[in-house]
Amino acid sequence: MKLLSFVCTLTFIHAAIAQDAKDIVKKADERARGNTSFAMITVQTIRPKWSRAMSVKSWTKGNELVMILVTAPVKDKGIVYLKRGKEVWNWIPAIERNIKLPPSMMSQSWMGTDFTNDDLVKEASIVTDYTHSIIGDTVIDNRLCYKIKMLPKPSAAVVWGKVILCIEKNDYLMLHAEYFDEDGNLKNTMIAGDIKLLGGRLLPARLEMLPNDKPGFKTVLMYNTLEFEKPIDDNFFAAQNMSKVQ
Repeated sequence: MKLLSFVCTLTFIHAAIAQDAKDIVKKADERARGNTSFAMITVQTIRPKWSRAMSVKSWTKGNELVMILVTAPVKDKGIVYLKRGKEVWNWIPAIERNIKLPPSMMSQSWMGTDFTNDDLVKEASIVTDYTHSIIGDTVIDNRLCYKIKMLPKPSAAVVWGKVILCIEKNDYLMLHAEYFDEDGNLKNTMIAGDIKLLGGRLLPARLEMLPNDKPGFKTVLMYNTLEFEKPIDDNFFAAQNMSKVQ
């Protein structure tokens, strides 16, 4: 009976820790996303011999609806990405076509940057598609953070074999992330900084994505404006609207 009680206690403690880890990730995700959001973003792709910048507008509603519009440079202006549930669409003005992106495309580079398609449109959910566990604490920029390991659920169609997230303890800020492939190799590292008020919330205004195997490569995403909780009709996120959004 004592052994059974001990095993039950360990099981309860493990379940409680796992739930705490998931709650932490959920709070961080909700803080960054809100019920609705609108953002104007600059994306700078940096290479050893060149760099280029894009301007982007982004709208989100909950976890299921995302619209991303490229507004500059001229050659990319009007390109749109749409997420509805698990479906992702891409509007290409040059050929005036909507293309549905298969799940296999989520791991591909988004617009030639070091972010993946999934990083931007978030087909996978960091809350529901992974199991979570706290593996320690760490300090980033003098901020005490939870260190959380995320492993994909067997049924989830996700890009990564493992993700390590560092989430600040007081304000639930995602400050650092490491992305591993299915073989356990580190592929990308995300570093967040320039923390300030955005849309009335304390958030990182700058995200850097660095591929592990490409020295001198990185992509910097900078929030110029960010607004939360403004009403957005579901019909805005319709495939028929992709060619009209501006």
